[in-house]
Amino acid sequence: MISTQLIIYCINPRCNSPINPIGDSVCATCQTPLVHRYLRATGSLSAKISPGTRVAQRYEVISPQIWLDTQPGLSPDAPEELPTEVIPYLRLYQERLHLPHAYGFASNFEGDTTDILLLENVPIDERGNIYPTIVEAWEQATAVRQVYWLWQILQLWTPLSELGLSRSLLVVDNLRVQGWCVRLLELYQTPADEKLSLRNLGECWQFWVASAKTSVAKGLQNIVQQMCDEVELETINIQLNNLLLASVAELPLVLKVAGSTDIGPIMAQNEDAYYPNALSDLDEPLLPHLSIVCDGIGGHEGGEVASKLAVQSVKLQIRALLKEVREQTVLVPPELLQEQLEASLRVVNNLISARNNEQKRQGKERMATTIVMALQVPQRVQTSTGWQSNNTHELYLANVGDSRAYWITHNYCQRLTVDDDVATREVRFAKSLYRKALLRADANALTQALGTRNAESLRLKVQRFIIEEDGILLLCSDGLSDKNLVEQSWQDYAIPVLTGELTVEDAVCNWINLANEKNGHDNTSIVLTYCRVSPEYLVPVTPALPEEIIEAAIQEEPEEPEELEELEELEELEELEELEELEEPISFTESSQALLDLDLDLDLDLDLDLDLSEEPPLSVKIPPTLITKPKRGKPLVRLGGVLALLVGGTSLGLFAWWQINPQGFQQMCRQLPQRVQQLCPSEK
Repeated sequence: MISTQLIIYCINPRCNSPINPIGDSVCATCQTPLVHRYLRATGSLSAKISPGTRVAQRYEVISPQIWLDTQPGLSPDAPEELPTEVIPYLRLYQERLHLPHAYGFASNFEGDTTDILLLENVPIDERGNIYPTIVEAWEQATAVRQVYWLWQILQLWTPLSELGLSRSLLVVDNLRVQGWCVRLLELYQTPADEKLSLRNLGECWQFWVASAKTSVAKGLQNIVQQMCDEVELETINIQLNNLLLASVAELPLVLKVAGSTDIGPIMAQNEDAYYPNALSDLDEPLLPHLSIVCDGIGGHEGGEVASKLAVQSVKLQIRALLKEVREQTVLVPPELLQEQLEASLRVVNNLISARNNEQKRQGKERMATTIVMALQVPQRVQTSTGWQSNNTHELYLANVGDSRAYWITHNYCQRLTVDDDVATREVRFAKSLYRKALLRADANALTQALGTRNAESLRLKVQRFIIEEDGILLLCSDGLSDKNLVEQSWQDYAIPVLTGELTVEDAVCNWINLANEKNGHDNTSIVLTYCRVSPEYLVPVTPALPEEIIEAAIQEEPEEPEELEELEELEELEELEELEELEEPISFTESSQALLDLDLDLDLDLDLDLDLSEEPPLSVKIPPTLITKPKRGKPLVRLGGVLALLVGGTSLGLFAWWQINPQGFQQMCRQLPQRVQQLCPSEK
């Protein structure tokens, strides 16, 4: 039937007057935030239903195949036996950042017995507008973003091909982009008689690459030609990754990080742990690259011990990993870094699990912890224009349990992680749609955490992202994320940081206060990292070294001491065995074994002397990079002339800038007119 009044219902079951006009943000009666859940209606039947129609007395057709659920508080209809067409959406639920997932079914209002599959998590903004296709956004995108979009599509090729869905990546109208992120409208089954390969994908890309930005066009054309020649996927992956890193390294990167925790208004103790915290050494080489949030399980002398042990162990392992990365003369491939991070989490799991075994803890008595961690890896790489950068802008993200990570910009808030809970498990095993699984009494119960079982039982996924836009990375425990509080509040609490109106530290405090006010049932921990790639900070405005230059200098690699001295950790970590630097660079295999043999003595009656040698060390080979290092040691050329041309009276500040951060200075020079660029000093 054709609707005459556009209304939406409040999700609060106790609301006395739940009907509200569509478009309002909160319920006029109870002030509960209104949920505007836009859905994709699949199939040719849904395409025939005109906008303005209300289907099943519930769904408002906003535009062709885009429906709004006006009663989002009710569970959608779903048959007891799920049809075959919905199974791929359930199996691929872990890819929810890029793919939609099944919401429910709606019966045709004209009596047709065919049910229409509805999808949620589709590329639609909060006003019901569908995001543009890759083709529509291509020419306006930066060179980095063009390569990044193609890299994401290539990562989806294998999981979709395994389920016979590779055709989904060849339908141009199906590929939508939300900023940096490629998102699909729906999944298309590849016909049984149609054999698709990388050649088909390369042919699809040819039309886009023809109008790619000049700095990446030649590289992309070469890659596409190899795809059409049916070169192996692994080779294409390496080349596209190298082009991506060489392109993004042209951008500056400044990171500001802050974290905090709060016991909450009703809790007896705080079982959370996080990094960095107020006691972190400002000279710590992990800053600002590593951030961690852990939510302990098991009560006093249990959860708090597990979470703190996890943070300390991860710090030790990441410190060694970053040292090894700095020593490499070739790019470390993302697959290897992902394997190393997975191995680190297994080590943490075994440390906690062994302590549980020593104390004969069983079942719910075993202490454990969730974890969400982010590592920004600063690899050296030669950029597309030929200069040496010290940061490839890579961000690696791992989580176990229900602590979450979000990426927030001026325009959107994207949840990056998937919870390890019963509801998610039911979906992954294709037993239930997610909305139906949420009705279970144990829907939010965790299915895995660090320390509950042996490391071999952990199901881990380490994601990799590229930082190519200004944004905020938010890590938090469920004290903040429960009830979708982040999704409801991000504009008020994150955008002021992006606009410079609020410090990172103040934003963390404000968000914790909100969590205590709106949720208040748990400890809350937050680590917020402001990532900036915009170049405004490169312009000097005073003779002295400005704050922006100091920020840029933070990104410089600290000199590596000849020997690692005994490290001072938090008050819980009193002594660590001294690690001696080997004359030869440490191989990844040797380092992994060394980390397994660490003895940790904690000031919490934890006398850990664990032999975790059963964890097999990784044996890996690093392929030679396709990018060569430039020669160094070029002489200084006409420094006085360029300083006078640039700012005149600020020569002292500029000279110090060139000495402290020569790469940042070179980036500024490249933004000047060509005639002035010739006067800039060569890279040190």
